[in-house]
Amino acid sequence: MSNGNNPKRHHFPPEFYLNGFTRDGLLWLYDRERKQYRRQAPHNTAITGHCYAFENEKGEKDYSVGPRLIRACRPTVNRRKFSQMNFFLRGTGFLRTGAGVRLSNHKMARLTAALGLLLSMSIPAEDWPQFRGPNRDSVWNETGILQTFPAEGLKVCWRAPVGAGVSSPVVAGGRVYVTDSKLEKPKAWERVHCFDEKSGKPLWTFSDEVNYGEGAFHQQEQGSPSGPCPTPIVEGRRVFTLGATGHLLCLEARKGRAVWKRILSEDYALIESPNLTSCPLIEGGLLIVVIGGKPGACVVAFDKRTGKEFWRALDDPPRAFSSPIVISAGGKRQLIVWTPKAVTSLNPATGRTWWREALVTREDYAVATPVFHGDLLLVSGLMFQLDRNQPSASVLWPETKALSLRVLSHTCMPLILGEHVFAGKMGGRLVCLEARTGKQVWETDKVTGLANGATIHLTLNGDSVLIFTDQGNLIRVRLDVKGYHELSRVHLIEPDYQFGDRKIVWAPLAFANRHVFARNNQELICASLATKP
Repeated sequence: MSNGNNPKRHHFPPEFYLNGFTRDGLLWLYDRERKQYRRQAPHNTAITGHCYAFENEKGEKDYSVGPRLIRACRPTVNRRKFSQMNFFLRGTGFLRTGAGVRLSNHKMARLTAALGLLLSMSIPAEDWPQFRGPNRDSVWNETGILQTFPAEGLKVCWRAPVGAGVSSPVVAGGRVYVTDSKLEKPKAWERVHCFDEKSGKPLWTFSDEVNYGEGAFHQQEQGSPSGPCPTPIVEGRRVFTLGATGHLLCLEARKGRAVWKRILSEDYALIESPNLTSCPLIEGGLLIVVIGGKPGACVVAFDKRTGKEFWRALDDPPRAFSSPIVISAGGKRQLIVWTPKAVTSLNPATGRTWWREALVTREDYAVATPVFHGDLLLVSGLMFQLDRNQPSASVLWPETKALSLRVLSHTCMPLILGEHVFAGKMGGRLVCLEARTGKQVWETDKVTGLANGATIHLTLNGDSVLIFTDQGNLIRVRLDVKGYHELSRVHLIEPDYQFGDRKIVWAPLAFANRHVFARNNQELICASLATKP
C-alpha cells in the first residue's frame, strides 16, 4: 500500500490478525464463523486468532502464521463488489506502508484512520486464551500495571469455588475458563467451568465422567487430589480441553455445549492412568496434542472443526509432559516437541520430521515448555541454534550429555532476555546464564523456599518480570546481568496441595485486561493489577 510518500509504520499488538476492507471511512472485518464481513464500531471490534492468508512479495498466497515482516499487497476479494482497499494482514511487529497496491490519498487516509481506530481499541487490553499467554511465550504486553504492590495485598475482585486441578485459567472474550475434577467415590468427573470475567458469575459448567482409578480417592484423602493438568485453549467460538485420562473436548464457548469429543485412551492405546499434562495447541485449522499414543501417535493433530485425525507422528515413550510450541525458523513453521526420548521438530501441517536431537531423560524431567527467541531455542537446559536458511538446528550448549546439565528444572520454564537466560533450577534457585555459552553469571535463593517441587513461573511485563512461586507469592523483579532486583512481593493465593511435608500451588497464572487470575484446588480468584481503578 502506498500513497507515493515515504513509508509509514503502524504498530500492532503481538499475534494480530486482520482480514477486511475499508469503505466510507469505516473498517469492515471478516467473521469466519458467520462467513460474512461485519462493520466495526468503536464498541464492537471482533478480532479473533484465525490464520488468514496474505500475498507475499512474490505475489504468492502464504498461509504461514509465523512472525515476519508482512506487506499488504493486491486485493484479495472481488473489486467489483468492493471498490475500496481490501486486505489480508497479520501483524507481529509493524505493517510498513510503502510497497504494493497504490491508493489515492483519500483512500490511504481512510485505511490509516480505520487502523488507528482499531489499534486504539486493541492495545490497552489483552486476553490470555491459552497456556503461557497469547503467543505461548509467557509475555504480557499490557501497560498501566502496578510496579509495586499494596502492603495490604492486591484488591481481589472476585472468588469462585473450583475443585482440584493444575491447569491454568484462560481468559477470552470477557470470560474465564478453567478445568477441575470432582470425586465422589466410586465416580469421578472432569469439569470445564466458564465464569464472567468482570463479576466471577458462573455462566456454565460442562461435566464429563472419567475413570481416575482407586488411587485417586486415596490421594484425595491425603490432601493431594487428582485433577486435569492441561490448560484449555480458546479460539473464536470454541474452547478445547484435554483431560488427565485422555478425553479431548470441543465445546461451544458461549453455552458450553459439546461440539465433538474424542476418548483418546481408546483410540490411541494410552497406558493406564496416563496423567496427561501437555497443553493442546492450535495451528491454523489443526488442534495438536502430545499424548504418547500408539502406534506412532505420540503427537496427534486433529481437524479442530470435526475432531477427525489429520496426522500422527513419533513412536516415543508413553508419558510426555512438556507442552509443544510452534515457531518460525529456517523459512518454515516448526512444531517443537520434547519427550523423554528426544527434542523433535515437526512440520505442523503434515507431522513430518524436520530435525531431531536425542535427549533421554526421566519421564518426570521432560516437563518444561521450550522457549524460542531469535535464532535460539532453549529446551530446559539444552540450547539450540536454529539455522536461518533451512529447518535444522545445532546444539550450542552444554557439550556434555550429562542429564544434570541438560535439564535445569522439571517444574520451571526459562526466559530469554537479550543475551541472557533466566531460569529456575531444581530445588528453587534462580540462575542467570549467558545465552550463547551457558556460562552461569549469578545465582540466588531469594525467590522461593529451597525444596523439592519448588516452582518459579516467569512472565515478562514491560521492563521487569512477574514471578509466581509454589508458595503462592507474586513478585515483581528486574533481572539483568548484575543480579536479581526485587521490586515488590505480595501473597496471592494459598498453597493447598500436599507435597511431601509441605503444601504448594503449581498452576501457572493467567494475566489479562490488567488483572491476574490464580487457582488452587479450592478456588479461582481474580485480582486487579491496574495502576488506576
